[in-house]
Amino acid sequence: MMGRCCSSIPTDLKRFQILTGLQSLAEPRRYKAWFLDQFGVLHDGKQPYPGAITALEKLANSGAKMVIISNSSRRADTTIEKLSSLGFNPSLFLGAITSGELTHHYLMRRDDPWFAGLGRTCIHMTWSDRGAISLEGLGLHVVDNVEEAEFILAHGTEALGMPSGDALPMKLEELNEILKKCSAKKIPMVVANPDFVTVEARALRVMPGTLAATYEKLGGEVKWMGKPGEIIYKSAMAMAGADASDCIAVGDSLHHDIKGANEAGISSAFITCGIHADELSLSKVGEIAALSSVQSLATKYEAHPTYVLPSFTW
Repeated sequence: MMGRCCSSIPTDLKRFQILTGLQSLAEPRRYKAWFLDQFGVLHDGKQPYPGAITALEKLANSGAKMVIISNSSRRADTTIEKLSSLGFNPSLFLGAITSGELTHHYLMRRDDPWFAGLGRTCIHMTWSDRGAISLEGLGLHVVDNVEEAEFILAHGTEALGMPSGDALPMKLEELNEILKKCSAKKIPMVVANPDFVTVEARALRVMPGTLAATYEKLGGEVKWMGKPGEIIYKSAMAMAGADASDCIAVGDSLHHDIKGANEAGISSAFITCGIHADELSLSKVGEIAALSSVQSLATKYEAHPTYVLPSFTW
């Protein structure tokens, strides 16, 4: 079961290589640049996965250039600080590229025609328990009245940003009702975290991508910032100074990490212990998924990894 998938090969003939750890993949130095997801790969939001810190250190010692690419709605420096607080050595990474960082830059620069036409008044969907996202420096005016809004900015799924700067906690259903009003007005949405769910202490938490998917179903226009969009992979390749043929992306989401790598033309490694663990009938980190289950899931999501590993271990 060797070889790299090609989009022209029929789905039932696509194959991937199953590995038990990273060593056999890293030591030949086939890939110069490694683009690593964080939640579901390195940690679960609360603690590192067993063996992940050691694996990262050994990967660095093998000469790999490593970049964190994450659909986090927070800025890149916050992501690095989070990893450091969990025991990861930040000096091992070239840096981090998050969907939140990309969103901030595009809203600030306004040199892209689509962003230039957004306006400055927005409905802001953000976090509450996890800490609201700051919009400082963007020159935006947050409103809680849909009639005054020119666009929606979705950073989180727990609260509605207030003109005062506070965040009013709301249930997902309440935010969806606001989206219905926004869709009637036909205003666009920028989603700063395209994930539908993420792993948090072995549970799944709803992410802003779920709001964006709902908005599209309502007929709304959405600008998806991050994976599986090619923009985040191009940014990572530029940071690493590497061509697509020399890169590999490691992630736990078939829809975001693996499909994004497929579309960017780079190799990928699917970590099965993350958000798809329940779909693969896995009960613990490191448990090996059944081949037939992985094949079925890859076909379902139309995302085809080059390699499959049970967890991010050496």
